[in-house]
Amino acid sequence: MTDLAWIIGASLAGGILSLAGAGAIAFSARASWVPMLISYAIGALLGAVFLEILPEAMELAGDPARLTGTILFGILLFFVLEKLVLWRHCHDESCEAHDPHQHRGNDHGRSGLMIMVGDTFHNFVDGVIIAAAFMTNTQLGIVTALAIIAHEIPQEVGDFVILLHSGYSRRQAILFNALTSAATLLGGVLGYLALQTMQGLVPLLLGLAAASMIYVAVADLIPGLHRRPELQATAQQVLLIALGIGSIWLVGELVHGA
Repeated sequence: MTDLAWIIGASLAGGILSLAGAGAIAFSARASWVPMLISYAIGALLGAVFLEILPEAMELAGDPARLTGTILFGILLFFVLEKLVLWRHCHDESCEAHDPHQHRGNDHGRSGLMIMVGDTFHNFVDGVIIAAAFMTNTQLGIVTALAIIAHEIPQEVGDFVILLHSGYSRRQAILFNALTSAATLLGGVLGYLALQTMQGLVPLLLGLAAASMIYVAVADLIPGLHRRPELQATAQQVLLIALGIGSIWLVGELVHGA
C-alpha cells in the first residue's frame, strides 16, 4: 500500500472506531446520568488539554510565547463567538439567556458549538500527525493511528454528552460528531500533500483546539456544577472530574508504554 492509502485508511478507521465506541457508551446512558457524565466530560476535556494536547504543542512549537498567545487569542475568540450565539438567540434583557434564574435544561447550544469548533481543529491536527507518522515509516503510522483512536474514545464520549447538554438530540449529536471526525481525513490528505507547510501550523491549530476545550470546560460547564453545592454532590463531581482526567492519563500511559 502507498503512504496515501495508509493515511486515508487510518484516518477513516480512526474516525469510525472512535465515533462507534463513543456512541455505544453514550447511547447506553440514561437521561438521569447526564449530570454525572458532564462532570466526567469536564475531566476528560481538561485532561486531554493539559496531559496530551498542550505538551505535544509545546514540544512542536519553536516559540512557546507564540503558542500561549494563540491560546489566549483562542479563548477571547470563543468568548466573542459565544456572545454572537447568545445574540442570535436573544435580543432583549428578559430573555432567559440573560436571566440566571431561568433555565430550560440546556445552554442554548453554546457549549455544543464551542466543542464542535474545537474538535474540528483537533481532528484536523490528528490527521496531519497521522500523515507525518506514515511518511516516516508504516509501523510508526500504525502505532500513531491506534494511539489517536484510543485517546479519542473517552473524549468523544465527553463531547457527545456536551452536545446533549446543549439541547441537541442523540441523532444530531452523532451526526455532528461524525462531521467533525471528517476533519481527520482532510488533515491527513492535506498533510500528505503539503507536509512541510502544514507542520508549521500544527502547534497553532493545537493551541486553538486547547483554547476551545478550556473555554467550554471552565466557562460553560463548571458553573453549572455550582447549582448543586451540597457536600455529597460536590464530592461526586470531584470524583467524576478526576475519573475523566484519569482516563486520559491512563490511555496515554498505556500508549506510551507500548
